[in-house]
Amino acid sequence: MSTPGLKSISIVIPVYNEAENLDELYQELVSAAGKFERSVEIIFVDDGSIDGSWPILKAIQKKDSRVKLIRLRKNFGQTPALSAGFDRATGEIIISLDADLQNDPNDIALLVQKIEEGYDIVSGWRKNRKDKILTRRFPSAVANWLISQTTQVKLHDYGCTLKAFRRDVIKNVKLYGELHRFIPAIASHMGVAIAEVEVNHRPRRHGKSKYNIFRFTRVILDLLTVKFLLSYSTRPLQIFGLLGLASGILGFIISLWLSYQRIILKVSSANRPLLLLGVLLIVIGIQFVTLGLLAEIMVRAYHESSGKSIYFIREVIDSETREHPSSQNR
Repeated sequence: MSTPGLKSISIVIPVYNEAENLDELYQELVSAAGKFERSVEIIFVDDGSIDGSWPILKAIQKKDSRVKLIRLRKNFGQTPALSAGFDRATGEIIISLDADLQNDPNDIALLVQKIEEGYDIVSGWRKNRKDKILTRRFPSAVANWLISQTTQVKLHDYGCTLKAFRRDVIKNVKLYGELHRFIPAIASHMGVAIAEVEVNHRPRRHGKSKYNIFRFTRVILDLLTVKFLLSYSTRPLQIFGLLGLASGILGFIISLWLSYQRIILKVSSANRPLLLLGVLLIVIGIQFVTLGLLAEIMVRAYHESSGKSIYFIREVIDSETREHPSSQNR
């Protein structure tokens, strides 16, 4: 039952090889949803699982019409999986949640309460995180500090999937690559109000973590993309001009010094390998940075202007398609 005037809630959960956790997660979600006097839909997005997660999800959906299933054709990654769920969420408040049971569904109420205080995005903060220090917590702390300093959106825990969004905000955030953790920063240009609340974090009991230390490097590269998009996407000349000026000034100083040596000191400028190496490294560096950033702009423009999807769905199952099976083939 839902009460008029209360905002409906959509809970989006990306799933990749979490078969051992799904039944327990569903029971916890049902318990948490029962505390709300409003309509709740639960959207599981199977991101190409190969461990039997999909049959379990189908069994859950058959007994609960509030559950909607989305199955992607392969493992596209967490960002496309979340994007697929966000696109099909109908709630006025949209929650993202991990399927590994480390996020506590009971904390959803805290995020919703904060949203109702007037915030547009509420991010969970795993203050007492139950992960390994060297491989998870330390790299995460460094990444969070770098992201906060670079984007000027101060959060303790960008990597926490447990977040709440107003529908009109998240529907206007275009995601691709691995940018799901940067949603608060990406949305900041819209002038949104962002809050952070402490949430319970639990140790993983079943399955294996999908995180490895090499993801840290991807976070750094994505951070460069986000910084560029936030600061220079509408005025690229400021960054390219800065690089050009730096390169030009350096080249001028080198040329001036070589001219001084040639004219005053009578030292030949020919056959100077160090000079050639320095010039070559400068030119190559500028070319790579410029090409990389221009490519990011082109990818963003391509997805937003053409409507090109970053994921492909095999099938969608909810209460409507269960009653009308042919609808999923339209």
